[in-house]
Amino acid sequence: MERTIGGVGSWVLKKWKLPQTAPERVENLISQTGMERIAAQILDGRGISDPQQAMQYIGCDSAARLHDPFLMKDMDKAVERLSEAVEQGEQIAVYGDYDCDGITATAMLYSYLEDLGARVIYYIPDRDVEGYGLNRAALDFLKEQQVELIVTVDNGISALDEAVYAKELGIDLIITDHHQPRPQLPQACAVIDPHRQDCEYPFKALCGAGVAFKLICAMEGDLGGEEMIWHFGELAAIATMADVVELTGENRLIVQRGLECIAQGEQVGVHALIEAAGMSGRKLDSIDLAFGLAPRINAAGRLGQTDLAMELLLCDRQSQAMELAQQLNELNEQRKALVDHIYEEINAKIARHPEILQERVILLYGEGWHHGVIGIAAARLVEEYSKPCVLFSIEEDQARGSARSVEGYSIIAAISRCSSLLTRYGGHDQAAGMTVPVEHLREFIDQMLQDAREHFDLMPVDQLKIDAVVDAEQLNLKTVYGMQQLRPFGCGNEQPVVAMPGCRIEAICPLSENRHLRLKLSYQGKSFSAIYFRMSPDRFPFYIGDTVDVAANLDVNEYNGEKSVSVKIKDVRLHGVKQDKLVVGRQYYEKYCRHEPLEEKIREYICPQREDVAGLYRFLRQCGGFAFGYDMLWCRLRGINYCKMRICIDVMQELGLIERARLSSSGEVALRLPDKVVKTQLDQSRILRQLKVGE
Repeated sequence: MERTIGGVGSWVLKKWKLPQTAPERVENLISQTGMERIAAQILDGRGISDPQQAMQYIGCDSAARLHDPFLMKDMDKAVERLSEAVEQGEQIAVYGDYDCDGITATAMLYSYLEDLGARVIYYIPDRDVEGYGLNRAALDFLKEQQVELIVTVDNGISALDEAVYAKELGIDLIITDHHQPRPQLPQACAVIDPHRQDCEYPFKALCGAGVAFKLICAMEGDLGGEEMIWHFGELAAIATMADVVELTGENRLIVQRGLECIAQGEQVGVHALIEAAGMSGRKLDSIDLAFGLAPRINAAGRLGQTDLAMELLLCDRQSQAMELAQQLNELNEQRKALVDHIYEEINAKIARHPEILQERVILLYGEGWHHGVIGIAAARLVEEYSKPCVLFSIEEDQARGSARSVEGYSIIAAISRCSSLLTRYGGHDQAAGMTVPVEHLREFIDQMLQDAREHFDLMPVDQLKIDAVVDAEQLNLKTVYGMQQLRPFGCGNEQPVVAMPGCRIEAICPLSENRHLRLKLSYQGKSFSAIYFRMSPDRFPFYIGDTVDVAANLDVNEYNGEKSVSVKIKDVRLHGVKQDKLVVGRQYYEKYCRHEPLEEKIREYICPQREDVAGLYRFLRQCGGFAFGYDMLWCRLRGINYCKMRICIDVMQELGLIERARLSSSGEVALRLPDKVVKTQLDQSRILRQLKVGE
C-alpha cells in the first residue's frame, strides 16, 4: 500500500539547545577575570569555566604565539627538499584547489616562493573538467613544463595512485593538506597533515591555507609566526573563515591578526574586494570575511574561473585590482542565481515526490545542476529541514555529489561505509564531496539510506544553540560589548545567540520590497525593534498579538553618530511549544511513512479517533485552511500528538475532507477545505484500517 504523505511545509521548527550554566561558576569567572557577566555566562555554557582557560581563550594578546611549525610530522623533510629546489633553481609547481581555502593557500605559497627568487608556477585544476585534487592529466602537463617538484596545498592526502604516477614521471612531491588521511599515506618526500595519526602537532583544526602558512613559517625560520603573520595574515584569515574550521586555538589568533592586517590595508587585491563588496569605510570582523569576502573568492572556483581570483590576490596595481574585484562580484551574483534555480527544481521534485522528506537523509539528483554550487543548495536544505542532505549533479556518465550534515551524524563516515561504488570521495563530519558512476547512483543512494537505518533509529536533527537567555534590561550596549570580548566569531566560537522568551508581537513591517521584516516586540515591559532578514510577509507564520520566543544575534548599530542595539532574528517560535514532543512526533511519523515496524502501544497512541479528526476539521474550517506547514499547525492546535495530527491530515485527504495545494506566491503547500462540504465515515479510511491491524 502507498500511504498518503504530506508535502512541503513552509515552517519547520528548529530544535533549540539551551545552555547548561551554573551561577557559582559564572560568578567565579566574573570575580577572577573581570569580564562582563554575559561573556562569563556564554563561556560557562560552552564548557569554559576555568578562569585561566577563559583568559587564554579571549586574550589573543601580543604575547600570544603560534606553535612551532616543526612540531608537524615531516615539516623538516619538506623544508629541506623545498629549500634545495629553490637553491638549485628547479622548476616548482604549487598545486592548489579551486575553493577559497585552496586559492588563498596557492596565492600565499606562490608569492612567498616567488619573493625568494624561486622558479615557480601554480596550478589549480579545472572544477568542471578535472575535479578535486591531483590527477594524471595535470601531472603530465606539469612534466611538460619541466616541473621537478610539486607542493600541494589543501589537497593530496588521498592521492595514493597519483603520487605513484608522479614518482614514475620523475616528479618529487610534497603534500600539505588538512583533510582526514586514509589508512595508507601517499608516497611523497613529505606528507604534512596535522590529522596524521603520528603527527604530534598540538592544534589539529588548521585549514589548508593554515597548513601552507606553517610551511612558509618553517621555511622562513619564523617559528612563532610573528613576522609571516603580518605578510600573509589577511589571506590566512579569509581562508580560515571560508573553510568553516573551528575558530579556537591558533585559528583565533590567525583571524584576529588577519583582521588587524586588513585594517592596515596592505593587500591590494583584498582591499579592492572589500570595496567591491560595499564594505569599505568600516572596521571589518570575522563575519564580514565569512559572508562578504569568502563567497566572492569561492564564486570564481565554483564557476571555473579560479585564475580571476588568483590574479586579484597576486595583483599589486589598484586599478587592475578594482576591475578584477568587480568581475568577482558579478560571478558571485551568477552563483546566487544558479543556486536559486537549483532550489526551485528541488522544491518541484519534492512536490512530486514528498516521500523524499520522510527519509533520514535527503538524497536528490538532477541533470544540469552546476556542481560548483550544489553544496550551497545542500546547506540550505539542511537549514530548512533539519536533516542531512546529499545532492548530485549528473554530468554524462558521472554524478558528482556534495553533502552537508547535522551534528551527531558524520557524513564522511557514512559515505566511507558506502564507498565501494564511488570513484572518489573526501571531506569532514559536516561536509563532503564524492563522484559515482551514474549507473551506480541509485544503488549508492539505497546504500546510504540503508546505512542510516542501521545506525540511527531516530536521526539527530539540526539544532540552534542558544548561548544565553537574556532579560529585557540586558538589551543594552553594555551587553553587546561584553559579547564582543569573545571575538572573533566563527565555527566553534559562533556569534552568540540569545533567547528572549515570551515576547509579544506588536507590529510587523515589510522591508526592501517584502524581502525582509522588521518586528516591533514587547518583552518584559520593554519595546524594541528586531530585523528578520530573508523572511517575507507571506512566509511569516505569526500574527500581531502572538506571544513568541525569539532567538537573535545582538550587535551595535551606528547611525548619524548614535549607537544602539541591533537585534537580528535567527528564529521565532510560539511561546510554550514542547519542542521535544514535536521532534519525536515528526520522527515517528516518518517511521510510519517508511513502513518501518512500530510497537503496538505506539500504533495505538498515534491512531486517530473520531474526536481527533473532528477537532482538526473544525480548526481548519474556522481558519479557512492553513498555509504555514505542519509544524506550525501543531503548535497552533496544542494538545494533539504530532504524529497523530499528521495521520489525521492523511486520513482527511484520503476521504476528500481537505486538499493540499501549492501556493504560487511562495511555492509552499497549504491545506484547504473543498468548496462543498463532504460527508463521510472514518471507517471508510484504508489508512486507519491498516494502522489498526499493524500493516
